[in-house]
Amino acid sequence: MSETVVDARGHHCPIPTLRLRKALEAAGPGARVRLLADDPMARIDVPHFVQEKGYLLLEKAEVSGWLVFVVARPE
Repeated sequence: MSETVVDARGHHCPIPTLRLRKALEAAGPGARVRLLADDPMARIDVPHFVQEKGYLLLEKAEVSGWLVFVVARPE
């Protein structure tokens, strides 16, 4: 299973969510994308986007002041 890392730190929403969407669309079924973000709005925007599009939010964490989301594209 492949995992792509999208580093959107330093960008304000909606850029992190747009980059996540682009990576998920480019990934094959079953792929995972790890998003790194530091905009507090990502806490709201990313889970909403994931739910709306039918992706799977596998992990949501805060590490050293930035947010980490791991999202899977269903097979």
